[in-house]
Amino acid sequence: MFPNASSGAFTQLLYTQAKDFFGIYDPGMGWFTQVNPAGVRLLGYPSEEVFLADPDHSLRSPPWTGAQWATLCEQARREGHQAVEAEIRRHTGEAFSAYLELTYFEEESQQFFLIHISEQSRLQQAERELAHSVRRFEAVFANATIGIIVCDKAGDIVSANELAGRQFGYVTAELLAQRIEVLVPQAAGRHHQQLRESFNAHPQVRDMGTHRVLRGLRQDGTEFPVEVSLSYFHLDEELYVVAYILDITAKKDAELELVAQHQRVARLNADLEQKVADRTHALLLTLEQLEKRGKELAQALAAEQELGEMKSRFVSMASHEFRTPLTGVLSSAELIAEYAQGPQQEKQLKHVDRIRSAVKHMNDTLEEFLSVGRIEEGRVEATAAALNLEKLLGETVSDVQGLLKAGQRIECQAECTHLIRLDASLLRKILLNLLSNALKYSGENSVVRVGAACGAGQFTLTVQDQGVGISEEDQAHLFERFFR
Repeated sequence: MFPNASSGAFTQLLYTQAKDFFGIYDPGMGWFTQVNPAGVRLLGYPSEEVFLADPDHSLRSPPWTGAQWATLCEQARREGHQAVEAEIRRHTGEAFSAYLELTYFEEESQQFFLIHISEQSRLQQAERELAHSVRRFEAVFANATIGIIVCDKAGDIVSANELAGRQFGYVTAELLAQRIEVLVPQAAGRHHQQLRESFNAHPQVRDMGTHRVLRGLRQDGTEFPVEVSLSYFHLDEELYVVAYILDITAKKDAELELVAQHQRVARLNADLEQKVADRTHALLLTLEQLEKRGKELAQALAAEQELGEMKSRFVSMASHEFRTPLTGVLSSAELIAEYAQGPQQEKQLKHVDRIRSAVKHMNDTLEEFLSVGRIEEGRVEATAAALNLEKLLGETVSDVQGLLKAGQRIECQAECTHLIRLDASLLRKILLNLLSNALKYSGENSVVRVGAACGAGQFTLTVQDQGVGISEEDQAHLFERFFR
């Protein structure tokens, strides 16, 4: 039965006058509880009783799944109404295109759906598809992410989407019946009428953004850069122009920032190149100065070497020249010693000894000069030969006995018991120098110790005295020529 709230007029309408299917659907039972006569005839059932007893419980071909039908009912319950297009199955098995509507209501806390099924003719189906297409177009138009404005042949705005209104600072309705020149007053040097006539005469799609940037004018008077593309369509033989408007403010800002960045980079490159040029010039000057200084140092070194060679030759020549008269003086002193007689003989021999000592000192000094000269010229050559170290130490100590002060003595300790190979002459000179210095700078009653050790292919000579030592300042100059 119908719900108690249904009036007699409603029942009369559904059961006697309606030409479409109307039925009460109980979701708890999963099928209809009542259907009108027109609905029985529409679905090809012989009677209402046969329809209500149909075990199939499905209207569509192919049938809805349980989940699909439950989803459709839930949408109708939540929204109050739901409509779908479907292929409806007749009792005879054939299918037809239909429009099915579900309307939700409650009666005595029980849920019901009023279901209306109308068979669609080709015209109705076309109209419905057109309506869907129009709604889809309107949704795309309204929700587009680019401003869209439609103008007639005269340039009056007949339609605009919401984004176009926001771009120019208008409420969308305020744009209607306005001339397009209001939004882009500077387009093509203000020759809107000529451009419009040219476009109307030969309409075509134009991507104007690739040719020039236009300036859009907002309602508050501010301008902003836009790119505009044009297309067109005909409706009832009337031409309409569609303008697609893109706000490129961010793009222009990015381009300006990019240009500024390029300019900054160019300036930095120029500064860097200038710095490199300055540094290169400074480096070339430094290299030139270094080269000049190197030449000066080379010349000074050559002059120093030449001077050293001259000094060495002079010392060598002078030493050789001094040896001849010194030899004569020594020979004469020997003769004087042989002929010394009489009461003055002792004094004469004493003076002869002084002459001999002076001549020996002069010879030693000349030998030192010659040694220095040979060292500087790189002509010192060691001639190694087998020698008895103890014998060499004994002879050398005997040679310096005349230098001993009162109470001084020399103690020797040699650990080399076998013959060694060394240049005896060079070793004797080294030992004489060390011993003479040790005795000279040690006081009376002091001991000078000489030690020699051999081992692992090395020979070590040590001379230790009890003198005043060498100050730290003088130690830095020990190996300078003629430093005392």
